Amino acid sequence: MHIAHLLRDESLGLRPLWCEDTMLGREISGVTATDLADPARSVRPGELVLSGLLWWTPDDGPAKAERFVSALRTAGAAALLAGEKTHGGVPDDLVHACRRYAVPVAAVPAHVMFRTITDSVRLRRRGGPGGPPALPEPARERLNRLLAEGADPAALLDAAFAHLGRPAAYLLTASGRTLAATTDAVRLPMVGSMDLPMDGTGVTVPVDVAGAGPYERLRLYLPEPADIPPRVLREIAAVLATWQRSGAGHRATMYEAASALGALLTGGAADPFALRAALLACGLPPQGPYEVITAAPDRWALAEAVARLRPGGAAVGALPDGTAFAVLAAGQPAESTTEPLTAIWPRIAACDPSRPQHAGTGPRADGPEDLNGALAQARYALASGRNTAPDTSSVTDAASFTGLPALLAGVPEEVRAAYSHTVLGPLLAADNASSAVLLQTLETFLARDGSWARAAEELHLHVNTVHYRIGRVEQITGRDLSRLDDRLDLRAALLCRVR
Repeated sequence: MHIAHLLRDESLGLRPLWCEDTMLGREISGVTATDLADPARSVRPGELVLSGLLWWTPDDGPAKAERFVSALRTAGAAALLAGEKTHGGVPDDLVHACRRYAVPVAAVPAHVMFRTITDSVRLRRRGGPGGPPALPEPARERLNRLLAEGADPAALLDAAFAHLGRPAAYLLTASGRTLAATTDAVRLPMVGSMDLPMDGTGVTVPVDVAGAGPYERLRLYLPEPADIPPRVLREIAAVLATWQRSGAGHRATMYEAASALGALLTGGAADPFALRAALLACGLPPQGPYEVITAAPDRWALAEAVARLRPGGAAVGALPDGTAFAVLAAGQPAESTTEPLTAIWPRIAACDPSRPQHAGTGPRADGPEDLNGALAQARYALASGRNTAPDTSSVTDAASFTGLPALLAGVPEEVRAAYSHTVLGPLLAADNASSAVLLQTLETFLARDGSWARAAEELHLHVNTVHYRIGRVEQITGRDLSRLDDRLDLRAALLCRVR
């Protein structure tokens, strides 16, 4: 791209301060930002230089400007873009120095971020190593303008493919959710869309954003790419990557608001007014009803699942202990999210097969005052699922706690181990063969509802032998297995063993 392309981009609002017409055709090889007083070592030939002018002060201003601009000339910089925010404008000393050393200079308005200019330059130069941009100049300028205006991805897709007849094009998330599509594109099925880019009938272009995790990766998908050059698709993907980066600040703000809500809900009885304010800050209704989901270990997995379940009607954050959680505006009529969450969870978990993803759901909260209890149950359900099958992705509903094993699975491992050792004592000695025999007999006896005959049949023993072994268990543990409470204590202790 040339200097003229940059200055003509109305979305950037650059104000030329000095540049000869013959310089407008200078090729820009890249872009760098610096506030070093002597930038010679950080600038390469042909680069556009961005500077906030932190190095310049009114004291000895001409000399400082002279040193800075002469270094740009020596390094072969294409042009200088000087920010107006630091000093309320660009000092005349700097403009005069640029004129003397023949370095084109333009002012960057205070409200324009350097990142916007950097993205614009890289976007225009995208399309192949060292090659010219693939998109026509009007299309590129239109896309830059839309990015500056904060347009949504659907508008970007329409604008990007307008000169190509607007073929069906989709922006898909890692799990296959359609984030945006061109205006006339047929709606993709929610569940099956994950498989479409892999069926060999279309083309998929990754939307590369540095540092994006497995759940943040997006893909541009065209079922019928026809004769669209790959370079064009890569440049459009770069536009979408810029859009994704631009929304990072908003996502972080919403995440912080949700985390503040989580801190309120786990900090004891929350002040009703503070709770209402926290709900509103998250974009949630202040009255309810609500649904609550917890997840671990990746909060992005929960965010993607919630986006499928309640687009725009949920808050996702982290509790003080790091557990991811979401509060959703409940739908009408009252239907639990557990079933639809369970249906999509395998696809969510498949985005990162390196580690299992677990989720827990609680009961419906009719109002803000019920959120604390619903969250507590969802956390317990999550712990139960992780403890029961730590290596398998799962969704566990608190309503599934209809038996003692499921209930105890949510108890922290340290508590379960302590209780088991307290109740069973010497029976847990790993190097004692007789203890292992007694434990097996106790487990079988309790599993057969305390029936001597059925336990003996199961163990292939005489009934008297079972009586003897159970008697030994009673002596060691101090429990009486004819009493229901003692039977329950021993049964719980067996279930609490950490294997």
